[in-house]
Amino acid sequence: MSTLKPTTYLLMCGLMVLLLPLQGLAGQTSEAASPSPQRAPAVQDGQHDFDFEIGTWKTHLSRLLHPLNGSTTWIQYDGTTVVRKVWNGRANLVELEADGPEGHFEGLNLRLYNPQSHQWSLNFASSNGGALSQPTIGEFKNGRGEFFDQEPLNGRAVLVRFVVSDITPESCRFEQAFSDDGGKTWEVNWIATDTRVKE
Repeated sequence: MSTLKPTTYLLMCGLMVLLLPLQGLAGQTSEAASPSPQRAPAVQDGQHDFDFEIGTWKTHLSRLLHPLNGSTTWIQYDGTTVVRKVWNGRANLVELEADGPEGHFEGLNLRLYNPQSHQWSLNFASSNGGALSQPTIGEFKNGRGEFFDQEPLNGRAVLVRFVVSDITPESCRFEQAFSDDGGKTWEVNWIATDTRVKE
């Protein structure tokens, strides 16, 4: 025969009555709290994103003479772009030479792929300046590359966007734009269209 006092027995029965629904809730909570396993989206390895551009291209370049100044005066250049692969595609070197009304232009772009961030940095220099500019950083998605940074222009910090688009085996387009309102609006100031030179 049980040695429990009636009050103890009643107390234990009451606790069991209280705990049984809580156990059911605990089971429901743990099931609801543990989502079904999902796979993390695969990160694209973009180290060969610029392979399409290796080679020699005829370049037509349009440049806005005075960006973010109300100017609508564009000048045109025509020249040649040569792109060489470095580090088996994880970097490349772009050399542009062009001529136009403003004279002879020589530009260099060193593009470097970061395998940790899966992003590219585009580092530009002109023969007039002799130094690499602040890099634009970004990546390709759905066949379009977008790269951003912030640079000083006329004593103000502006956002810079560089876009690579319209990529085909025989042609591609490059576009640079500035924004002085935090990216709400963009003014394009550099457009280059490249057409591949047949080997």
